[in-house]
Amino acid sequence: MTAPALLWAGLVLALGLFRADVVQAQAPTAAYRVETVTDQLGSPAQLVFLPDGQMLVAERGGALRLIDAQGRLRPEPVAGTPNQGLDDTTGLIDIALDPDFASTQRVFLSYQHGTKQANQTRLASARLQGDRLTDLTTLFDALPAKSGASNFGGRIVFLADKTIVFSVGDGFDGREQAQNPRSHVGKLVRLNRDGSVPANNPFVGRQDTAPEVYSLGHRNVQGLAFDAASQRLFANEHGAKGGDEINLIEPGRNYGWPLATFGVDYTGARITPFTALPGLTPPLLHWTPSIAPSALAIYRGQPFKQWDGDLFSAALAAKAVYRVRLDGNRVVQQEKLFAELDARIRSVNIGPDGFIYLLTDGKTGRLLRTGQLDVGRARRDI
Repeated sequence: MTAPALLWAGLVLALGLFRADVVQAQAPTAAYRVETVTDQLGSPAQLVFLPDGQMLVAERGGALRLIDAQGRLRPEPVAGTPNQGLDDTTGLIDIALDPDFASTQRVFLSYQHGTKQANQTRLASARLQGDRLTDLTTLFDALPAKSGASNFGGRIVFLADKTIVFSVGDGFDGREQAQNPRSHVGKLVRLNRDGSVPANNPFVGRQDTAPEVYSLGHRNVQGLAFDAASQRLFANEHGAKGGDEINLIEPGRNYGWPLATFGVDYTGARITPFTALPGLTPPLLHWTPSIAPSALAIYRGQPFKQWDGDLFSAALAAKAVYRVRLDGNRVVQQEKLFAELDARIRSVNIGPDGFIYLLTDGKTGRLLRTGQLDVGRARRDI
């Protein structure tokens, strides 16, 4: 175990930090208990675990909230967050720590910038100093600007080489832009941490393609997860009415939207007659009807070692988390977890302690921690 993981495990076990016995469930593959860390979050979007045992939560209303090492939500938001958001539900989208956070103290933020008539998905970084952000720096604005307030993308993940992959949605009305190589809309882009373009991006040097583009043909990627053990990058994304997907992301690939999809338009009209076409990369998995995927994580840890290497896809409409097991590139098992919470799940994260942390959607959002259910305790509680 790393030092931060040992710190987390020690805090959890020694101090009994979280309120327990909120929900218990017996899943087919693992017994677990769900504990509430806090139920005082406003439309939480994502969280990160700081090395000192604190957690930092980004709220869609635009605030950053700190939860201390004892599991207590600090009353005042982090100061210095950027002015962003088109309304009270389109503020911060994602947050990620610099791979060298211990020395740089930098965090990376995504959010909406502009107006409802002309806005962009923005990536920025800042230094976290106590309960304040300083040195806020804009790294990337997706082009062209678009209208509306949906399908932003905005997910952040770091690859093994410490470059960033960042999702940009199609803006709902810009589906044709997903196949326009000069546009960032409907793409995954790859950047260095200072916002510059890596020299080995797949389309660098081509006059017909934006150099930031890493992959294209995406509708609205809502989850990105890089598995250091297998060196593979996965994404989940919203289809339209049906056709939600999990994809294995490889540089330079075209993932098909809107030329091929398992979904239809919200009016019921056909978007395309094709679910697959030559030259387009098909999904590993699709969900029809839609589950509205919202985040993605890969489990690595000891408490649920039987789930090691499995994908966990949070879902809003389905009010659950889908555990997906792969054998190579083939899906061999799915399991629907946490449906007993009856909550829209905005985010799923694997903590340094190996437990699973969930953010529920809504203006009174909760941070939940899922740990193993001790067999002896289960018998006592039942």
